[in-house]
Amino acid sequence: MLRVNGLVRQFGDVLAVDDVGFEVPAGKMVGFVGANGAGKTTTMRMIMGVLAPTAGEVSWHDQPVNRAIRTRFGYMPEERGLYPKQPVLDQLTYLGQLHGMSSEAARSRAGDLLERFGLGERTKAKVESLSLGNQQRAQIIAAVLGDPLALILDEPFSGLDPAAVDQMSELLREHTATGVPVLFSSHQLDLVDRLCDSIVVLHKGRVVARGDGEELRAGAPLRYRLTVDQDAGWVRDARGISVLDLDGPTALVEPDDEESAQHLLRAALERGDVREFARVVPTLSEIYREVAA
Repeated sequence: MLRVNGLVRQFGDVLAVDDVGFEVPAGKMVGFVGANGAGKTTTMRMIMGVLAPTAGEVSWHDQPVNRAIRTRFGYMPEERGLYPKQPVLDQLTYLGQLHGMSSEAARSRAGDLLERFGLGERTKAKVESLSLGNQQRAQIIAAVLGDPLALILDEPFSGLDPAAVDQMSELLREHTATGVPVLFSSHQLDLVDRLCDSIVVLHKGRVVARGDGEELRAGAPLRYRLTVDQDAGWVRDARGISVLDLDGPTALVEPDDEESAQHLLRAALERGDVREFARVVPTLSEIYREVAA
């Protein structure tokens, strides 16, 4: 397990990361979300030792992370780290060696992954000659070389087309299936919701929500959509009901509790047919906007 405990990072008078703590369990994928400037990249840099924390610590199996352990982490930084004028396979081979692989093993593994992701014929191409999407593929391949203990990926899906997103998702799942913890940041909240076992929401340097999608939704306000066969204006006078939106026969309401919701349903049935009475389950994007307001 990778654990972040009480991380703080101060830049002069700016508190960029404020007492951030969370866990990335073995074999689990954790999504790290937040607006630009929320502190995600700074936190990832502290996990990787690129930045020293002002306070707090990062631990691996309940022991402080040291340099030897960090060299076994796969890292994809915000600023992509491939050299533009070097051939892609030579560069990946070199990066694999930095992770302790032999030259032969690194070249073989990198070649297999390049072939898998449609770059088998571009092994001698310079990185700068690849499309942005293919550069992204190569960068992710660099992160997973060397049997990483953990993966720390800053916006790994940025710039990828849907097919490439599916390929990379499959690659990450292969690693979690062997027990590798994966932490990745993304602005693609629907993708985070689909892939991740849990989610950490960062806002202005602090963790404002965490849990799996179901847990985050459980903490959302109780809301229902009611559609009747007549004008629903009478709902404004219903006991224990706040009307969020009203459009003819349809009302979006926020009851005080389930009892108030059921009372509203009975009142609607007494007035005529009910076309719809459904719990409105918020999307992750809607939850994020509420907790980060």
